[in-house]
Amino acid sequence: MHVLRLHLAVARGGFRRHVTYRAATAAGVFTNTVFGFVLSFTFVALWDERPHLGGYDQAQALTFVWTGQALLAAMAMLGGGFQEELQERIRSGDVVVDLYRPADLQAWWLAADLGRAAFQLLGRGVAPMAAGALAFPLVLPADPLVWSAFAVSVLLGLVVSFAVRYLVALTAFWLLDGSGVNTLSMLLGVFLSGQLLPLTVFPGGLGELVRLLPWAAMLQVPADVLLGEHRGAGLAVALAFQAGWAAALLALGRAVQAAAARKVVVQGG
Repeated sequence: MHVLRLHLAVARGGFRRHVTYRAATAAGVFTNTVFGFVLSFTFVALWDERPHLGGYDQAQALTFVWTGQALLAAMAMLGGGFQEELQERIRSGDVVVDLYRPADLQAWWLAADLGRAAFQLLGRGVAPMAAGALAFPLVLPADPLVWSAFAVSVLLGLVVSFAVRYLVALTAFWLLDGSGVNTLSMLLGVFLSGQLLPLTVFPGGLGELVRLLPWAAMLQVPADVLLGEHRGAGLAVALAFQAGWAAALLALGRAVQAAAARKVVVQGG
């Protein structure tokens, strides 16, 4: 119970910390909305030419666009969040203090990142989605059960996103400069999550492959849940896909963290 209270306090701290960045939040909302309009007009042109591209009609494709804009900041697909801060603590040696805290390093940062993501969903997610719904004929569900399933899917996607970025952050134990790895992670997140184009549009074996990768759990799966593409047993399979990647990547993160801690001890940290 004490551990749960600690992590809830850390999550609240992560939420409150980002509340103070009001100018940055307003700028982010503006950027997400503008980019949403750019993508929307591009999708309108594409779907005018191919009305059922990727298995979506035009209204579904537009809903996919604005779902992506609503989740973009929360999933930290363009970077941000805890990643750069943890890397700096590793480079400076301050992470040694973190490792000796009576709290698990991975769980601490996960709680903080979920608090950040909760703010980003409210602060930078709701307004772009509302703007998209006012400007375009989106397909939003009326069934509260679909919204509940979407909320669960988003939460699982956030955990997968954290787990990927945690692994990237830990590379700072071995790399002097993590900017290259960070950039690669950002590019993979944008292209393989469905942020620019739904993964169902990718042809043949490539499409099947990208839909099996962890980045699909960040946007493609939540968007399809919102669109009602996953129901019944299909919904259970989709959520299990996300949960499986979350568990696997968190476990891998713990293994890498343990190796990093041994490295610190060996080097006299």
